[in-house]
Amino acid sequence: MPTSGLERNISASQTENINVTKDPQHSNGEHKLNQNVRKGWNIKASKISTKTHNRIRAIVESLKIKPNPDKPMIPLSIGDPTTFGNLRASDETMLAVQRCIEGGKYNGYAHSQGHEEARRAIAKYSAHQSAEEIKTENILMCSGCSAALEYCILALCDRGQNLLVPRPGFCLYQTLAEGLDIEIRYYDLLPERQWEADLRQLESLIDDKTAALLINNPSNPCGSVFSRKHLEDLLDICERNYLPIIADEIYEHLVFPGSQFIAISSLSQNVPVLTCSGTTKRFLVPGWRMGWIIVHDRENRLAQAVVGLKSMCGRILGSNSIVQGALPDMLAKTPKSFFDSVINVLYTNARLAYRILKKVRGLNPIMPDGAMYMMVGIDIEHFPAFKTDTHFVQELVNEQSVFCLPGACFECPNFMRIILTVPGDMMKEACVRVAEFCESHYKNGGNIIEHGLLD
Repeated sequence: MPTSGLERNISASQTENINVTKDPQHSNGEHKLNQNVRKGWNIKASKISTKTHNRIRAIVESLKIKPNPDKPMIPLSIGDPTTFGNLRASDETMLAVQRCIEGGKYNGYAHSQGHEEARRAIAKYSAHQSAEEIKTENILMCSGCSAALEYCILALCDRGQNLLVPRPGFCLYQTLAEGLDIEIRYYDLLPERQWEADLRQLESLIDDKTAALLINNPSNPCGSVFSRKHLEDLLDICERNYLPIIADEIYEHLVFPGSQFIAISSLSQNVPVLTCSGTTKRFLVPGWRMGWIIVHDRENRLAQAVVGLKSMCGRILGSNSIVQGALPDMLAKTPKSFFDSVINVLYTNARLAYRILKKVRGLNPIMPDGAMYMMVGIDIEHFPAFKTDTHFVQELVNEQSVFCLPGACFECPNFMRIILTVPGDMMKEACVRVAEFCESHYKNGGNIIEHGLLD
């Protein structure tokens, strides 16, 4: 006797099609169902969806937060540069999109790899990434840099393989990979060396199932910018172990005075590099979802993977067509003064936060060289009221209404990340509150803020 539908435990992915056959005994064309079908509702989430987690969201939602009603909330946690209204897209960017809308030329589908004129503009804009001419066929337009990263991971990594990613690092890498049964292996970034990778530890992670090395330079959350020597060391490891590189360089142009960004692809002779970037951060338009992949492969070692990448572009039939149409003018006409003004806000806030927080015992800020973030170490043993960095951050919100992301969000315990995109007066107020919080909880008591904190 067949088992009833309610008694069976089957997933949606195992369900067979309902096969309908014509009963030869019924001349009137009546049909009957085969028995090997569902007989009740039993719909489950797919395996990929149940294995897909956003670490930041999970941790933030677990916090028991009740901000101090006597102090206005200052969220130093949000990685969207447009949140506070002090950083806005340039007039040139807005006019470029306006012209595309009014012209009506870009209302239809684009080629799945992107409009040819948009890719030509990116090739020119990204010339610093290669000593050779970047060809448009090696550029793939994506729905933001996040989609670019997803396509690269999908094209290079199979189920059961592993991907090397930085720790601390952006949690999206884990989110994209683990749902596909791709193992994440973390290589450590060393705070005492301005967040350079631990090269020996990194190389020890590599085996015959390692599909690629992912680097993020400049770094979220660290704000570090790798030196030429360090990039060459990473390339040497990849060449010895025949590993391609996925380079997340979305912050490539957000570099502070005194530092220099070098695209790892520009240094590579033999190691293929997939570079992911976009307009999100530099042009202050994260909601426009415009990103791209540039294939750097002098020896044609990625030929099969590139076919896969181009197939991936067919999943959404191309990125935002109107923004693609605006891209040539955005990239060519936005003045350097606009970009300089954005960097000035970030750099000024970084110096301000570092100056205040470095004088607070129990905290160890690390001055960034770029991007939009600063990591602040927490000497948790000096704050016995708190068990973890997550607990520390939670109570900081509850007492001072300042919200930073705990290091746990980035696989980096006893740190917190602050953003640098807020207005200057808000940054100063937030840092003063953090100092007051630490003063009240430092285990030795007393006044822990050195003289001249706010000078």
